[in-house]
Amino acid sequence: MKVKKQRIIFFYILVELLLINLSFFSVSKIKYDTFFRDGYSLLLLIYNLSWVAVVFINGTQDRYMRVNTLKRIKDQFSSLLLFLGVSSPLVLLVEQDNYSRTMIFGTLLLFFALDFLVFGIANKLIKDGKGQSFGSRLLILGAEKNGKQLLDFTKKNKHLGYNVIGFLDDQKKIGNNGVNVIGKVDDLSKVLEENYVDEIIITLPMSQEGKIKTAIKTADDKGVRVNLVPDFLKVFDKGYRAYNINTLPIIETRSIPLDEFSNFLLKKVFDILFATSVLIFFSPILLLIAILIKIDSKGPIFYKPIRKGLKGNDFVCFKFRSMYVDNTDGAGTKSTVKDDPRITGIGKFMRKYDIDELPQFINVLKGDMSVVGPRPHRVNLNDELSKVVNRYMIRHYVKPGLTGWAQVNGWRGPTVTEEQKTQRIKHDLWYIENWSFWLDIKCIFLTVFGRKTRVNAF
Repeated sequence: MKVKKQRIIFFYILVELLLINLSFFSVSKIKYDTFFRDGYSLLLLIYNLSWVAVVFINGTQDRYMRVNTLKRIKDQFSSLLLFLGVSSPLVLLVEQDNYSRTMIFGTLLLFFALDFLVFGIANKLIKDGKGQSFGSRLLILGAEKNGKQLLDFTKKNKHLGYNVIGFLDDQKKIGNNGVNVIGKVDDLSKVLEENYVDEIIITLPMSQEGKIKTAIKTADDKGVRVNLVPDFLKVFDKGYRAYNINTLPIIETRSIPLDEFSNFLLKKVFDILFATSVLIFFSPILLLIAILIKIDSKGPIFYKPIRKGLKGNDFVCFKFRSMYVDNTDGAGTKSTVKDDPRITGIGKFMRKYDIDELPQFINVLKGDMSVVGPRPHRVNLNDELSKVVNRYMIRHYVKPGLTGWAQVNGWRGPTVTEEQKTQRIKHDLWYIENWSFWLDIKCIFLTVFGRKTRVNAF
């Protein structure tokens, strides 16, 4: 599967580079009535090199194998933003004032329109069974649960080009229940001689170690690749990942999307840009809030409690002070309740609209927090919940956020009942395991415009 998948990816990358150049020449022809204008060779080179960089930085290999239209649009838009981020500084760096905006943005828009169209047609052809040169003929050893799951996967994802020619199994009868069992495991050598097979997938239980080793040796003798689905992976959650250290195979029992460097980089860059923009754009309002806090009551402008962050480490969290100094819970052990007498006049307004949280964008720039993530808990609450909520500490796999999936779904505020505790952590863990850039954007949008976000805001 790997060899032909690599061919597909390589082919698609070449097609995209061709489309970039085609778009460039087409826009040039429309604007200047010539396919290539003097002085624009460097711009074209920047576009080509930038797209190659996007392919490697953005980890876009998976999108080449997708057929889902919505996911493809999201992937394309994400790639466009990254493409602009990579190419724009290079265009500015060469100081070419004569580059027209029509050429720059026209090329980008035409490229992505053509790219989406071409890939949509290609995926449709593959899904309909065309383009068999990109397909892989698979033989599965073992017709039990794992083998059937593989068969179902290939049927539902025909655009990937996997074609299961049959199963070898000692227990199932030939043609059993719609599963095409073409022989026993010991018939592997004969089956390979009579059929063209790209790769073999072994789903036999590890208890049949002898048969597995024999099958691997037979396949090696025939020059056919072998993939093994170890049945012990059923003890793990869906988030496991396999990799090697030297020659030692390692199973990471919990892998999350932000483990991927491209995802980490995208989130980090977004955090810095977004936090910087908010602090600069809202600086007059932040200054006004600071003045009102000083006028409203005696005490410092900021409240700086200790919170638990990435890997459970402590950090100082910046907030606008919303309580009277004499009544402030300095130890950070007491939860806020509705109509809390400790809250100041301006504090009620700030807490209702989460304005007191705005200084935490400083924490984002310091690297203690992210714009979106599980909300940081008080130290004592963190210790309490870790003892009563299953898998609680997994939320510390990522940085805490100013807003989060639990908050925009209404699970903020009190953690008194069992449901309040479990639902908050359930939503936090779902966010960690299903992170995407678009999920962060959705959380930010719902923080500002969502109705559930304001629930229990006091």
